[in-house]
Amino acid sequence: MMEADDLAREQAMVRYLLRFDEAVLLGLCRWRVPSVTLAMRALTRCGDASTWIVVGLVLLAAGGPARQCGLLLGSAALIATILSQGLKRICRRARPSSCIGGFTALMDNPDAFSFPSGHTAAASAVAIALAGQGWLGPFHLGLALAIATSRVYLGAHYPLDIAAGGALGLIAGLLARALF
Repeated sequence: MMEADDLAREQAMVRYLLRFDEAVLLGLCRWRVPSVTLAMRALTRCGDASTWIVVGLVLLAAGGPARQCGLLLGSAALIATILSQGLKRICRRARPSSCIGGFTALMDNPDAFSFPSGHTAAASAVAIALAGQGWLGPFHLGLALAIATSRVYLGAHYPLDIAAGGALGLIAGLLARALF
């Protein structure tokens, strides 16, 4: 059984970690400039569910070797979405714009919950699923990192949300590879 001192120490560590998470977010947001904001908005759109659906359907329709990539991409994004949306509803961490006084996100958020990042989970899952598929693996790894960065830059997520999304993406991508 945990003693009161141990519990207090753990609670203090969690509070410190969350304060640090907020400080990193606010520090990164100080670097906002219009041209970068435009690029970050485009990158975030690349990580939207609708983008993954369209790209997956195009690959499936193309047939041949592209069909396999479409199966990997679609299953990875779907698994990541299921995992991240489930965790969001369990953890219910509010978005930075709801918690930090005077803070404004640079894009509308798709839902009220921040942890974990669904965009990062899906993008990372696709990158892991497509690893070993020629140029698609490295391309999607770079894209996943850029999408993750865009989510913090735009103020949609804290850095820890991104880290958790990346971890979920790793799991989802490996599951997709195991399925196909």
